Amino acid sequence: MDLRLDQLRHTYTAPDLAARTVLDIETWQVPSGDQVLLRGISGSGKTTLLNVLAGLLRPTAGTVWLGERSLYALSEVERDRLRAATIGYVFQMHHLVPTLSALENVEMPLVFGRSVPGHQRRARALEVLDRVGLVNYARYRPVQLSTGQRLRVAVARALASGPMLVLADEPTAALDMASAHMVMDLLQEECRERGATLIVASHDPSMNARFSHVVDLSNGVLVEAGA
Repeated sequence: MDLRLDQLRHTYTAPDLAARTVLDIETWQVPSGDQVLLRGISGSGKTTLLNVLAGLLRPTAGTVWLGERSLYALSEVERDRLRAATIGYVFQMHHLVPTLSALENVEMPLVFGRSVPGHQRRARALEVLDRVGLVNYARYRPVQLSTGQRLRVAVARALASGPMLVLADEPTAALDMASAHMVMDLLQEECRERGATLIVASHDPSMNARFSHVVDLSNGVLVEAGA
């Protein structure tokens, strides 16, 4: 899925505090199927940018194009449906539903997005749990899982519906080296197989070798690495 930003700005304001602009992007385009590493120090705005791209945070100004659709010209309901069907998001803090099992958490986007027929949802959820090494933990609730296991469930949830845009916010931060390699291999292979666009936000220098397209976010501005 092609992604394009035009004149994008986002400013945070709070009572009695000066406004702070965290995104100031004139234009940025990511071709369909591209895999991008988004680098930046903590607090640089990486999570804000991913939330904007996911349709979760309306920017102060500017346009986000997903294919031919202007994301924030859609109603909230339309945006929710689009996100469920076409966007997978690995949140930095996981955001699993605590009352649901790992399997039920992974099935959730399949129910809302309706991208997988009802009779195939359980099998698809088990398939992606197996790919992250957690099929034997399908009935466990998040509280019964380690931090790294919860993150892997979040990865499985993000990939379950076969999204055409996958966003991942520090997806290896809580993982040991072996699990980090497994998760990144899975994210990149799944996206490559489907021609999906992948954007990974990370300040981990070991990520650099995995991506040919690297951009740095500094002072709200995106700069292509090597430009």
